[in-house]
Amino acid sequence: MRDFITIEGLGWIPSWVIGAAIILIAVLLALAFHSLLLRLARRWIGPDRQFLNMLLLRTAGPSRLGLVIVAASVALRIAPLEYRIVSAITQILTIVFILLLGWAAVTAIRLATDLYLGRLRSRSDVDDNLLARGQITQTRILSRTATVVVMLISFAAALMTIEPVRQYGVSLLAAGGAAGLVVGLAAQPLLSNIIAGLQLAVTQPIRIDDAVIVEGEWGTVEEITSTYVVIKIWDWRRLVVPLKYFMERPFQNWTRETASLIGSVMLYVDYRAPVAAIREELQRIAEASRLWDRNVVGLQVLEVSERTMQLRALVSARNAGMAFDLRCEVRERLIDFLQREHRDALPVQRQEGLVSADVALRRDGPIEDATSPPAASQESPAADDRRDLRSGERRPA
Repeated sequence: MRDFITIEGLGWIPSWVIGAAIILIAVLLALAFHSLLLRLARRWIGPDRQFLNMLLLRTAGPSRLGLVIVAASVALRIAPLEYRIVSAITQILTIVFILLLGWAAVTAIRLATDLYLGRLRSRSDVDDNLLARGQITQTRILSRTATVVVMLISFAAALMTIEPVRQYGVSLLAAGGAAGLVVGLAAQPLLSNIIAGLQLAVTQPIRIDDAVIVEGEWGTVEEITSTYVVIKIWDWRRLVVPLKYFMERPFQNWTRETASLIGSVMLYVDYRAPVAAIREELQRIAEASRLWDRNVVGLQVLEVSERTMQLRALVSARNAGMAFDLRCEVRERLIDFLQREHRDALPVQRQEGLVSADVALRRDGPIEDATSPPAASQESPAADDRRDLRSGERRPA
C-alpha cells in the first residue's frame, strides 16, 4: 500500500482535494520558476545571438509545459492520492513530456533551417546560382529527413512507456520481430523515399529551380520534400514525382552544371535560300535582343533532303527561361525576314520536266503527211450496207 502524508487538523478534507492543491501549488511554482529562468536566459544570451534568441522564443511554450509536467510529477509522489490514479496520471505526463521533447527538437531543426536558408536566398538571386541552389536543396532535404526521424523516435519512445504496446515501440526502433516486420513492410515506400532523399541530397542530380524534363514535361523544380518532388510545368501545372524516381529512372536536367543554356531553332528552307544573309540577320537579331548573353550565336546547315535544307540557329541565354523566350523570338523574326526579303527561300513543291518524244508519239499518234494517199478503208461490208440504207440508195449487186 502507498504511504500517504498526513496533515494534523486537516483530516476532514478529502484526500483528492489535498492532492489537487499540492499539484496546483507545484504548477504555479513551476510557472514562476520558468518565467525567472526565461529572463535570466535572455540576459545571458544577449541580443547578438539570433539563433538562440529565436530558439528561446519559439520553445517558450514547450519548455513551460515541460517544466509544469516535471513539477506535477514530483507533486504526485507526495500527494495523498490512490496508487492507480497516480500511476495513470504519471503515465500520461510521461508520454506528453516525450512528445514535448520531440516537438522542441523539431522546432530547433526548422529554426536552424530557416535561418540558414535566409542567408542563402540572398545568394540565389543571381543568374548562375548553382552553389546556392545546391545548398538550399541539401538543407531542405536533410531538415525534413531529420524531422521525420525525430518524430519517429518520439512516437516509438512514447509507445515504449505503455506496457501493452511496448513491443511495437521496440519494433519500430529496432525493426525486429513480427511486429517490426509488419511495420517495416508498411513503411517501405516511406523509408525508400527517405533513403532516396538522403542520396539525392548528397549526389544532387536535381536542385531547387533546376530546369528538367520529366515524363516528357518541361518545367522547373519548385519543391523537394522528404518523399516527393514538385515540378512546376511551363503552363503552371504541377507534376508530383516520388523521390526515388530520380534515383532509378533517366531524366533531363538542363541546368546541372551551369544555369546558362544554348537554345536551338530549326528552319526548313529551299535550296535557293541565301545562308550567308540569314546568318547575318541572326547576328543582328541576337545583338538586338535583351535575352542574349553575348556568348554563342551561329547558323549551320544541319541536313539536306531532296526538297529542302535544314538550318539550325544557335543562341545562348543566362538561364532556361530566357533561353526558351529567346528561341521563340529568333524563330519568329527569322521567318519574318524570309517572308519580307527572300520569299523564294521558303520551301516550295516543284513539278518540272520535259515530255520525251516517244511519250508524245504514244499519246498523240503518228503525224500524217498531206501528200500521202488516204489509207484504205477497214470497214466491214455490213457497215457499208448500213451507210447505203441511211442515204436511201441501193447498192448494185
